[in-house]
Amino acid sequence: MRQPSRLFTILALFAIMVGMMSSVSAQNDYTMYAAESCDYGGEIQSIEAVDDLTVKFTLCYPDPAFPSKVAFSALGIYPSEYLESTGGGGVELFQNPVGTGPYMLENWDLGNEIVMTRNDSYWGDPAGEQTLIFRWNSEAAARLVELQAGTIDGMDNVGPGDFEVVEMDPNLALYERPGTNIFYFGINNFFEPFNDVRVRQAISYGIDKSRVVDNFYPAGSIVASQFMPPSIFGYTEEVEPFPYDPDMARSLLEEAAADLGFELPIETSISYRDVVRSYLPQPGVVAQDLQAQLAEIGINAEINVMESGAFLDASDAGELELYLLGWGADYPDATNFLDFHFGGGSSDQFGDKYPEIVDALSRAAQLADPEARYPIYVEANELIRDLVPMVPIAHGGSAVAFRAAIEGAHSSPLGNENMSVMSDPDDDALVWMQNGEPAGLYCADETDGEALRVCEQINEALLAYEVAGTAVVPSLATEWEASEDLTEWTFTLREGVTFHDGSAFDAADVIASYAVQWDAANPLHVGRDGNFTYFQAFFGAFLNNE
Repeated sequence: MRQPSRLFTILALFAIMVGMMSSVSAQNDYTMYAAESCDYGGEIQSIEAVDDLTVKFTLCYPDPAFPSKVAFSALGIYPSEYLESTGGGGVELFQNPVGTGPYMLENWDLGNEIVMTRNDSYWGDPAGEQTLIFRWNSEAAARLVELQAGTIDGMDNVGPGDFEVVEMDPNLALYERPGTNIFYFGINNFFEPFNDVRVRQAISYGIDKSRVVDNFYPAGSIVASQFMPPSIFGYTEEVEPFPYDPDMARSLLEEAAADLGFELPIETSISYRDVVRSYLPQPGVVAQDLQAQLAEIGINAEINVMESGAFLDASDAGELELYLLGWGADYPDATNFLDFHFGGGSSDQFGDKYPEIVDALSRAAQLADPEARYPIYVEANELIRDLVPMVPIAHGGSAVAFRAAIEGAHSSPLGNENMSVMSDPDDDALVWMQNGEPAGLYCADETDGEALRVCEQINEALLAYEVAGTAVVPSLATEWEASEDLTEWTFTLREGVTFHDGSAFDAADVIASYAVQWDAANPLHVGRDGNFTYFQAFFGAFLNNE
């Protein structure tokens, strides 16, 4: 049995100082990280190592989506000693991930490519190729040229006009993804006059969503009436959106301007990152079209193009007035869409939270019965429509493409294609090209899909999602069970797993990986920018978040 690392001695001493209860049993080498009470506002009350291969989570309230959350790549498990040696952050951690996955990092040539090599000590089926290479290009047309030339084996996000090109090429194969995503126009109420609901409603009335989808989206895309696509539980068809009505938009702006004393037109900016996503296949031209639409109702917006990582950091921090962003499903439940963006643990991207929305989502998330949850989601979707923290615009259809010879090629509705099940009979390397370069690879502190897809090849969580599907399956935990009231979740860990650095995997690593995200006062709660956005959004609040 592995001895407790120095990390947990530090955690135990630190806990006494900050009023959080954490204890280590020297006799049994058991470790517990726990909140003194649930008054801090989050979901998790304690995480306990029952023994070296058993971990129990005790929650402050029921969470039927808990297995889907712990399967997500932002909750990948790291060696506790590695987290400690890196200080929980810095280049050593976020450019050098250490996991248990089928591939391990060999080299990240910044600005050029990421090279991974097969983990020959992997606990599961070995990866199909000895080498996996990730490259990037923001232009869909350029990615397709490389695929046609055979310099890459697969590409993300085929351009809207190129679906037929790929389908007609016998050397290529197209794999469409369902539109389990949302593209939205974000509005931050930190900034005046967007703190007035009439101004936000005017923007909603003033955007012609059909015009955007018809002109700039591929086949399979649909206009969004709510934040969630119709395929996700929590979508409520009886909640109808505000119609396109530019006259109503102008009237609302004039009324707000008269009451608040600001002049029309409003001068502002629209920010976006020039990265193609399945929810936004043509970011530049969509930004220009929305700029033109807003100008017609009395809002003059300068376009602000930002580097991807800087854009995501700024939006999370609530530093952008108006912006273009989107979301793809991590798991198929309303909590992943609504709670992540509008719940108590959500980021500051929309400014101050809306208490009415937070309350409704909190009530719905704690119920296991869909029939009991549904009417609360009707309430929540009505509130989101009326208060307008953002305007939902489109659910984008998308596709990936591979060389036809690639075995095991697939698309995933969650955008988490598993490269380890693919192989090239003509080569010993698989080359994938995506839209952009990751900002970092410590995915506990990343929200970018380009980063998450790399992490998913290297790091593993307690559970996983099935290949090309959404069902939760075993991963580092072989089985799990819940108490009747869904407040205690016990995971049996897989035996004989080793990390890429050769250290053995056990319960201490699980607790360390969660604790450094959970506790804002933990000395290892550092990351790349320290937001740990997924953890707070999934689990409500950080400990000691002052």
